[in-house]
Amino acid sequence: MSTKPSSTIYHNHFMKLAFLQAKKVLGNTKENPAVGCVIVKNSQVISASHTSKNGRPHAETNALLLSKKKNVNASLYVTLEPCSHYGKTGPCTSLIKKQKIKKVFYSICDPDDRTYNKSKFFFKKNKIKFKENILKSFALNFYKSYINYKKKNLPYVMAKIAVSKDLFTINRRKKWITNEFSRQRVHLLRSIHDCLLTSSATINSDNPDLTCRVNGLESTTPSCIIIDKKLKINVNSKVIKNANKRKTVIFYNNGNLKKIKLIKKKKVKLVKQKIVFNNFSLEDLLFKIKSMGYSRIFLESGVNLTSNFLKKNLVNDLSLFISKYKIGTFGLKRFKINNYISKKNSYSKENVNLFGDQFISYNIK
Repeated sequence: MSTKPSSTIYHNHFMKLAFLQAKKVLGNTKENPAVGCVIVKNSQVISASHTSKNGRPHAETNALLLSKKKNVNASLYVTLEPCSHYGKTGPCTSLIKKQKIKKVFYSICDPDDRTYNKSKFFFKKNKIKFKENILKSFALNFYKSYINYKKKNLPYVMAKIAVSKDLFTINRRKKWITNEFSRQRVHLLRSIHDCLLTSSATINSDNPDLTCRVNGLESTTPSCIIIDKKLKINVNSKVIKNANKRKTVIFYNNGNLKKIKLIKKKKVKLVKQKIVFNNFSLEDLLFKIKSMGYSRIFLESGVNLTSNFLKKNLVNDLSLFISKYKIGTFGLKRFKINNYISKKNSYSKENVNLFGDQFISYNIK
């Protein structure tokens, strides 16, 4: 009996390796997608790479150049359709041809109109064998933010909120509601987004760092954008004091000239923007953030701002952390989850016990 794996298992294996590469840079490739690429020859991986930080060079270029003397007649596995257009760099399809790759396998077509479903015509013309839709379902979920960015012209938004067992978001006795393991998970979530969105109310109340403090991932701390209608932010807060270490932006309606000058001295960028939570200006805010080159937003704020984003259907995924403890009379500001989450508009894609706390990730339709 043959022990050789089926072609589906074989191709899935190498595509999974390519996705592991892509995961390394998720949230760190600007407006470009995080792509992974693996070069295989004689059933052995001879090269593996991903999109460079900030989006260029592309994954295929990086992988092909690592093994350029061995690429003749090799197979290339890439998580997204290779680009076939001229942008700031040349098309990856041309490099694939030049390196004499024999077969190309990719997961889904690139939703970018310049590339969508076009590489196959190049491969056919140049007699390069290809196969698409490898791990298609996984890819559609992985590239949810990129697809949203291209098709809806809006950045992807993941909202995070932590609550007690009785659904309070503030504990008047303690700073933290959830445990250390939940907080570490939040750091990991920050690392896969290029922008963290919060409010001055959250900063003034909690004075958080809002950074990624996981060993090895410190450099993935996202830029910080703060909504502050009347410029009430505490200029001595940690976020403002450390604004020279990462890009920090405040969107505001109005503020006194003295404070504006003081904030600018802290290396904070100020953007005047109409901010009214009960109309469509939040969507305008997202368009503005997108125009700044951000595609993945981590909304980490209080119940008011988070609820307003949910009401306007501007949240793609909700990360809910639930403590095993009730707060009772010491609790403030309940998060009325049933107002936003139902079987009709969402489903739970992850439900994890974090040593007592419960982490639920909701995909919102």
